[in-house]
Amino acid sequence: MDTQEVRLSQLSHGGGCGCKLAPSVLQQLLSEQPAAGPFRELLVGTETADDAAVWQLNADTCIIATTDFFMPMVDDPFDFGRVAATNAISDIYAMGGHPLMALAILGMPLGKLATATVREILRGGAAICAKAGIPVAGGHSIDCPEPVYGLAVIGTAKPSEIRRNNGAKAGDALILTKALGVGIYSAAFKKDALSAGGYEEMMASMTLLNKIGTVLAQEPDIHAMTDITGFGILGHGLEMARGSALSIAIERTRLPLFQEAETLVRQSYVTGASTRNWDSYGADVVLPNGIELWQRQLLTDPQTSGGLLVSCSPGSAEKILRTIVDQGYPSARIVGSAEAGPPQIRVI
Repeated sequence: MDTQEVRLSQLSHGGGCGCKLAPSVLQQLLSEQPAAGPFRELLVGTETADDAAVWQLNADTCIIATTDFFMPMVDDPFDFGRVAATNAISDIYAMGGHPLMALAILGMPLGKLATATVREILRGGAAICAKAGIPVAGGHSIDCPEPVYGLAVIGTAKPSEIRRNNGAKAGDALILTKALGVGIYSAAFKKDALSAGGYEEMMASMTLLNKIGTVLAQEPDIHAMTDITGFGILGHGLEMARGSALSIAIERTRLPLFQEAETLVRQSYVTGASTRNWDSYGADVVLPNGIELWQRQLLTDPQTSGGLLVSCSPGSAEKILRTIVDQGYPSARIVGSAEAGPPQIRVI
C-alpha cells in the first residue's frame, strides 16, 4: 500500500475515551430503546449504565460481556493497541470478573496507513491480552475514515462476586485506584506540549490492567465498583449515585492527579469532552463556592483506561486501600464517601 507517514492522533477528530458520546446524548439515544425483556438470567443490562452485561449461566457461573473501542490519542501504533485493549478489558474487572477471551474490532482508513502500522496496533492489543492471560480469538475489520480499534471481551464470575455500580451504601468510603489527568495529558500531547516524562506517566497508567477488581470482588465489604473512563470522576460517580439512590461526596483535595495535570489544565489543555461532560450532568453536581474553571475541568476530565471507583464499608477502607496499593496501584486514595440524600455529587 502506497502511504505517507502520518501521526495517528492527527487522523482522528478525538481520541481515547474522549470520543464517547456525551452522557446526555447517550441518555436520549437509549430513552426509547425496548427493555431487555423478561430474561431472569440477565442480571445486568442497560438499566443503571453499568460497565458490562451479565448473564447468569447457572448457580455457580455468570457470563460477563462488554465491548469498547475508540480512535487514537497517541501516535505510536503499538501503544495505541495496548491502551485500547487495556481499556476494553477493564469492564470485566470492574464487574469483578475474570476475562476469558477477546475479539478484535478494527476500522482503518485504507490508503492512509501502512499495513505495517495496522499490524503494530493489533500486536499492541495482543500483547495486553497476553498480560491478561486471554487470547484474541477473532474479530472484524472494516474500511473506516478514521482509525478505530478495540475489543469485545467475554469473562466469567461467580454470582456472589459480581460487583455492580448500584450497590453503594450510605456511609461507605470511596476509593479511587488510579490518578486523574489522562484527557489533559492527551490534549497537551496533540499540541506537542507534553513532556517525555508526562507521556511515560500517561502510558504507564493507561496500560495498567485493572486486575485488582477481580481480587476486590472476593471481599464482602466492597459493595459497588465502576471504572472511571470518558465521563470523568464526576460522571461515573454520578452513575453510582443514581444507581444506588444516594449522594456521593468527593473530596477534591484528596484526588490523585498526574504530576503535570494541574500545570497543564491551568494552561487550558482540555479536551472538548470535558466541556460536554459538564453540560450533560452539571445540574446534578454541587460545587463549592469559589471553585475555579480549571479545578472543575480536572473533575470532568475524560479518563482513557482509568482506575476503579470502589465503594466499601468505612471500617474496612484502610485495609482495602493497603491491599490495592500492595497489588501495584500506588496512586490509590480514599477520595470521598456515600451518604443518604438525593442522587447527586457534592464536591467538598
